[in-house]
Amino acid sequence: MMTLRLAAAALLLAMPLGGCAVAAVGALGAVGLAAAQDKTLGEAVDDTTTSGEIKAKLLSESINRFGQVDVEVNGGLVLLSGRVDDPTDRVEAEGIAWTSTRAHDVANEIKIEPAGGFIANVSDEVISGRVRARLIGSSTVKSLNYNIETYDRVVYLMGTARTADELKRAAHEASVVGGVKQVVSYVRIREPIERPAEPTTQAAPSYNPTPNPTYGTETDAELLGVNY
Repeated sequence: MMTLRLAAAALLLAMPLGGCAVAAVGALGAVGLAAAQDKTLGEAVDDTTTSGEIKAKLLSESINRFGQVDVEVNGGLVLLSGRVDDPTDRVEAEGIAWTSTRAHDVANEIKIEPAGGFIANVSDEVISGRVRARLIGSSTVKSLNYNIETYDRVVYLMGTARTADELKRAAHEASVVGGVKQVVSYVRIREPIERPAEPTTQAAPSYNPTPNPTYGTETDAELLGVNY
C-alpha cells in the first residue's frame, strides 16, 4: 500500500496540474477495479486513460461547448453522451474522440438541445443510481462489469456480459426502473479465454523382445531322430 501511495505521489509531482494529473489518478484507481472486473489490468488502465484523455481534449477545446459532454470507454469503445448547442459541435466532439490512438470505435449519442438545467441533471443521476442498484441486486448480472450513463432519462449501458442471457437481463433490469424512457445497450459479450490444451502424455511402447528360437529341444530331437 505504501509503495502504491508513493507511486501516485511521484506521478502527480512529475506531471503538470490539469487533465494529465486527473488521468494519472484515474489510471491508478483502475488498477484496483480491474481485480474485481472481468478485465485485464491493461484493459482497465487503457480505458481509464482514454476516457480522461478525450475529456481533457474536449474541455481544452471549449468548456462552454463541450462542458456537458460525457465520455465513457470500455474495451476501446468510446461512448459520447450529453448535449451540445450546435450540430457542428456534435461532429467535432466525435472527431476529437477519434484522435485517441486507443479508441477502436466511437458511439456518438450526443443530443443537440438547450441545457436541461440542474433539476434534469439530478434526475438523471438518480436514475443511474437506481439502475446500478438493480444490477447489484440481480443474482445473474455481475454489476461491476457495467458502466451506466443517463441523459434525459435515456439509460446507456456499457461493459461486458458473460453470456447473452446476462446481457438481456441487464437491459431488462434497467428498463423497469421508474423514470427510464429508453435503454440503449452497448454491452458486449465477453469472449471466453482460451486456455492452453492440457499436455497429453503418451507412454512409450513397451518393448518385449522376441525370444530366440530354441533348437535341439528334446521333443524336436525325438521327432527328427537326432541323438545327442
